[in-house]
Amino acid sequence: MSQPERATLERAKRGSISQLLFKCARLLNETALARARERSGLDVRPAHTTIFPHLDLEGTRLTELARRLGVSKQAAGQLVDELVEMGVLERVPDPVDARAKLIRFGRRRGGLALMEGLAVLGEIEGKLADELGRQRIDALHETLLRLLAVLERGSL
Repeated sequence: MSQPERATLERAKRGSISQLLFKCARLLNETALARARERSGLDVRPAHTTIFPHLDLEGTRLTELARRLGVSKQAAGQLVDELVEMGVLERVPDPVDARAKLIRFGRRRGGLALMEGLAVLGEIEGKLADELGRQRIDALHETLLRLLAVLERGSL
C-alpha cells in the first residue's frame, strides 16, 4: 500500500464514528476489566463481558441471550458455563416453563461482581469527566441513549 493510500485509509477510519465507537469500547472494556480483575480476583475475559449488558436481572433464557449476542446457542452456553463456574452467573428454573432455565447473576458473587463492575465503570467515567468536562460527558451520555434507542428499533 502506498503512503497516499495509507493516509487516505487512516483519514477514512478517523472520520468514521462507528470505527471510533468500536475502538473506544474496546479500550474502555480492557481498562475496566483490568481494574475489576485486580479487585475481584475473577478471571473475567472480554468475551464474558459481552453477556452482561444483555442479561435481564430476573434472568434470560440461553436461546434469547444467544440471539441478543448474535452468536450460536453453543457459543453463548460456553461463556455462561465459565461464568457459572466462577459463581458470577447461575441457572435457575424458569417460573413460566419448568422445562427451561433462566440465566441470571448469581445471588452472592454475581450481584457483588455486577456492583463492583458498575463501580469501576463509574470511576472511569468520573476520570473521563475530569479529562473532557462534565458537560461533554453528559452530552455523550444523552447521545448514546438516543443512538441506542434508534439501533434497538432496527430502523436503519
